[in-house]
Parts: sequence; C-alpha cells; structure tokens
Amino acid sequence: MKVSSEKIEGSQVVLSVEVEEQEMEEAVKKAYHRLGAKAAVPGFRKGKAPRDTLERYYGREAFVEDAAEHLLPEVYDRAIQENGVDVIGQPQIDVVQVNPLSFKATVPVRPTTELGDYHEINLDREEVTVEDEEVEATLERLHHMQTPWEPVERPAQFGDLLAVDVKGTVEERVVIDEKEAPYLLTTDPENALPGFSEQLEGAERGEERAFSLALPEDRGELSGKECSFTVVVNEIKAKNLAELDDEFVKSLGQDLETLDALKEKIASDIRSRKEAEARSRLEDSAVEALVGLSVLEYPDILVENEISALMDERERYFGDREKLQAYLESIKKTEEELRNELRPGAERIVRRSLVIHKFADAETIEVSPAEVDAEVERMLQNTTGEAVRKVIDSPTTRETIRRNLHTRKAVDRLIEIATGSA
Repeated sequence: MKVSSEKIEGSQVVLSVEVEEQEMEEAVKKAYHRLGAKAAVPGFRKGKAPRDTLERYYGREAFVEDAAEHLLPEVYDRAIQENGVDVIGQPQIDVVQVNPLSFKATVPVRPTTELGDYHEINLDREEVTVEDEEVEATLERLHHMQTPWEPVERPAQFGDLLAVDVKGTVEERVVIDEKEAPYLLTTDPENALPGFSEQLEGAERGEERAFSLALPEDRGELSGKECSFTVVVNEIKAKNLAELDDEFVKSLGQDLETLDALKEKIASDIRSRKEAEARSRLEDSAVEALVGLSVLEYPDILVENEISALMDERERYFGDREKLQAYLESIKKTEEELRNELRPGAERIVRRSLVIHKFADAETIEVSPAEVDAEVERMLQNTTGEAVRKVIDSPTTRETIRRNLHTRKAVDRLIEIATGSA
C-alpha cells in the first residue's frame, strides 16, 4: 500500500492511497469465497460453483467491486494509523480507480490554536450603581402586579384591562375574529396596533365601536392595508391600588416588615443583577479579545456539529421536530435557511471554546475531584426527586460538571489577568 498525505486549509488532510496489485488480488479471492458461498448457479449446488463458472455467470467486475468495497475501510484505517492522522470526523472518499483500488480520503483533523500574548489584554471592571429612581420604578411595578384587576362601572381609561369581541376585515376578508379577548388599554408606542387603544378610550361596557386602521408593516401580505374593525367592550377592569405602606409589604409574604426593608431588598436585587450583567460583559470582552489575539484553524465539521446542537435546542423549545417544521413553514423558511442563519453564532461558539481550552492548558487550569464533589453536592441540595438525583450523580453528569468548572476557572483566570488583579 502506498500512502501520501497533504494538509489543506480548514484543518483537513488529504490521504492518497494506492493498494498494491497483490493485496488487491487477495481481496478479490476473498470476494469469490464470500459471494460464491451464497451464489445459486444453475447446474451446481448452492455455494459449490467453481471460480471460473462464477466469473462467467456474474462477470469479474462484480467480484472486483465487492473486493474494493470490503477492502476500502480496512485500508483507510491502516493509512490513518500509519500516518498518525488525528481524525475527528468522517472522511470524504473519492475512488480514483477500482482495480487495483486507489482513492483519496479528505479527513477533518484536530484543530490548531495559537494564542497571542494574552497578558496584553487590559480591561476595566464596570462600576455598578443603583439609583433611587430604579428602586421606585421597580416598587411601582411590584405594587401594580400585586393588585388584582376589579370590574368598574365607568368609561374605559388608559391603564384599564378590557374584555372585547373584536372582528377585523380587510377587503371583505375576515382576518381577526376573537371573543372575550383581553386587551390592555395603553399608550405604549410598542403596542401591537398603534391607534387601537385610542379608538376605545371612553367606551362604555356593552358599547360597540367601529373604526379603520392601517395594519403595521410586519403583517406579511396584509402589511399597510386598511382594516375595518368592529369592537364590542364586554367588561372594563381597573386596579384599585392599596396604600404603599408597611401593611402592603407584609402582605407580600417575603418575611419583610417595613417599606424601607422592601426598598433595601429591591436595591440589593438590582445591584446583584447589574453586577451579574457587568460580569457577563467583562467575560465576553475578555474572551473576544483572546480570540482576536489568536490564530485558529479548525474543520467545518465542528461548526456543523454546533449548528446541529443549536437546532436540537430549537426542537426542544417547540416540543418536537414536527412542530419546528410547522413553525418554519409558517414563516416560509427552510431548515437549511435556519441552519445558515445559525452558522455565525455556531462559529463564534467554536472559536471561543477553542481559545478557552488552549488558554486553560497554557495556565495549567485543573479541576480536582473534590471540586466536582462539592458542585454535585450543591446541586443535590436543591433537588428532591430521586431519579433526578441519580442523574446528577452519574458519571456522565459528573464529567459535564467537570468540563463546566474547567471552563469557569479558565475564564476567571483570564479576567484576573485582563483586569490586573492576578
């Protein structure tokens, strides 16, 4: 067997393999034995026809092709091993000739990552502040959330929740027909249909109103068209806000006694959220900087695998593949188009993963069994179901936890270096 290899772009290797005539002939002999054992040739018992008869009956080409088909994977494996090719995916095989067998195998190999001088990365930590206005706005939202809607006997006002029967017609075609639909009367510019709320302001319970509005530009074939609406207001509800005092705070059932205590908790929660967001931005900037300093070469199979993982996430989100397909059909998009849209994000994930792991190696980042045990124990404390507990404590989950901790520690170390706190 003769083998030559050539490294090409995209972290791939092309193996050119030529099988010696003697090895090919041995493979052909095996093909005669293999096929002859089950061949039914007139005048001979099954499996007893001699080679020359089999050749006349089936043609030599059939045995040569069978020999090549069985020999190719064996020869490919030998070529990989003898040339020390670190394959990470399935090959693309192009047969040059069948007898003697000659083929080219293009194989994806392990990616290469060269880190730049990451000690040059210099980032500042964000200062996090919580303004009184933020606390008051959150308190006001909580106040509204905890107050129930109650029917009122007065004309509709902005801020009311209506129950309406609504029918919309475009060019004599009914495009909306809903009964008892909830509708919040709001001046929010993000409202789904600008102008709709304004047409219902001042309506009485039981009143019917008719009006026309141009539909927004995101309604497909209906975009920009005039829609004639008939709306019947069945019910009007409003919120009778209780006094925002200590008694209101106690009613929340959060072990808080005073309004000041609630404000302190709200401020603390806002600060924690902002700190987490700031930390996330810092991590993102540090890793992107590391990617920018690095030279990467990786096979496309890594990106394709990541795209498939992202597709699986969307399938789980919709429930199953059929529902995902139905969604794609509703937005007139093919699965291939969705995969192409996911490609940039998948490439970003691959690049970031490669540099983080290379950085972890450079910094000798390790995760001890004790660290894994501690994380498993932490997760078990928040879990009651026995089946889930067994999954968490399984070898597979432990390995996933170990990898996640390894990445976490690597990013923490990178932040230390980038912010000068190492």
